[in-house]
Amino acid sequence: MAVGLAIAVAAPALAADVTFVMRNDHPNAVEVELYSQDRDYVWPGNGEVFYLDDGETKQIPLSCQEGETICYGAWLSGDKQSYWGVGPNNAENCENCCYTCTGGETEQINLTE
Repeated sequence: MAVGLAIAVAAPALAADVTFVMRNDHPNAVEVELYSQDRDYVWPGNGEVFYLDDGETKQIPLSCQEGETICYGAWLSGDKQSYWGVGPNNAENCENCCYTCTGGETEQINLTE
């Protein structure tokens, strides 16, 4: 005779990976951060940024929570007034700059003048 034992535990958040594909089509270098909209988290974090030279395409892989919304903020290196997406510090509103963490990669995000 088999007896089943059910134990209730808080389910941990499921982890997933997503890769942001970003291309800098601006003639100047660009700095990028990725911001969770569901928790207080920034990639790469610790005051660091992802740096893209002019003409550079970079794949930015990150681990995130399954279903989490992540938005990109990018700005000209040394000029936080010229930005894309949610801009520096996740401070602006944007259209089409957020992605859901479900694995895989984004389409190429082109940062142009």
